[in-house]
Amino acid sequence: MSEFISYGRQSLDEEDIQAVVDTLRSPYLTQGPKIKEFEQAIADYIGVKYAVAFSNGTAALHGACYAAGIGEGDEVITSPITFAASANCVRYMGGTVVFADIDAENYNIDPAQIRANLTAKTKAIIPVDFTGQPVEIDEIMAIAKEHNLVVIEDGAHSLGATYKGRKVGTTADMTMFSFHPVKPVTTAEGGIIVTNNVAYYKKLLQFRSHGIEQVPYSQDKGGWYYEMTDLGYNYRMTDLQAALGISQMKKLDTFIEQRRKIAKIYTKALQGVEGIILPKQLEQTESGWHLYMIQLENADRKQVFDTMRAANIGVHVHYIPVYWHPYYQQLGYEKGLCPVAEAWYEKALTLPVHPGLTNTDITRVIQTLKEKIR
Repeated sequence: MSEFISYGRQSLDEEDIQAVVDTLRSPYLTQGPKIKEFEQAIADYIGVKYAVAFSNGTAALHGACYAAGIGEGDEVITSPITFAASANCVRYMGGTVVFADIDAENYNIDPAQIRANLTAKTKAIIPVDFTGQPVEIDEIMAIAKEHNLVVIEDGAHSLGATYKGRKVGTTADMTMFSFHPVKPVTTAEGGIIVTNNVAYYKKLLQFRSHGIEQVPYSQDKGGWYYEMTDLGYNYRMTDLQAALGISQMKKLDTFIEQRRKIAKIYTKALQGVEGIILPKQLEQTESGWHLYMIQLENADRKQVFDTMRAANIGVHVHYIPVYWHPYYQQLGYEKGLCPVAEAWYEKALTLPVHPGLTNTDITRVIQTLKEKIR
């Protein structure tokens, strides 16, 4: 049996391993200098003023919702085709999730559907750069400005992607990037929020560390003094994670280029194959190609999935519409809410794409897929 080809995985080298080992031998395993160094590396790469690292991407989104002031009675619009965290972060703050349908061609949230779902209670928009494809952020920001809304871009898939020549993360009020092992770069687990807003920056720092603020030294209070001024969480990233992230960031552009090359090979090989709909790119964007997703027009998706897996090819499906999950069904969301998203989901299939794929792996994926959809 051939070796299993995963849809995504980390790409580590000796430099990455040594970076973690060096930190293990340092005085700091957490709350040390590597955190700030990693945050600065991300901020410099994106071209923003501030970056705040978290223990994972979900925690980072939670922090962004806190910084945006989302609470009971507030509505937040997001896409149903995403990992559950994009919606759950709103629920953590007591807000109400409103799902807006997607664009049938690029799989991202449709700005027209955002407008259609606006109410007097709308507080924020969480657009998702699904598969690494940037959302139409200029149009979304225009909607937000018109209605005084906060935009939290979920860029879990899109670190390194560009929109109209600008890196993802430079436009939204806050943008989250994830560092899970299958993402563009990894810190094992981890997430970050980037922003140019100093008020959000301060709130994020406080929220990730128990709601505690350091108080300037005064004669009547010692240098040890601090105050917890709000209910925060322990969402801190460790120095071990940050050290790995610093090393990984040196290779990000290379990783992205490799992903783009694989995507081009898939597109060329599968173009015109009956029964396969290929992903389309928005004009003036460069996807990070976290995922390469096709649609199967006539084939039995489950049968294709099962037979590809039986051939040790790790195809996947990203994602089940969030409001189909039992938790959201219990809240009153019903199937049929976003018909374009649901129709897309029924045909969607994820192909392996990551820098560790060899030419032999890619050829095997293509040939096997063609065989299985006949």
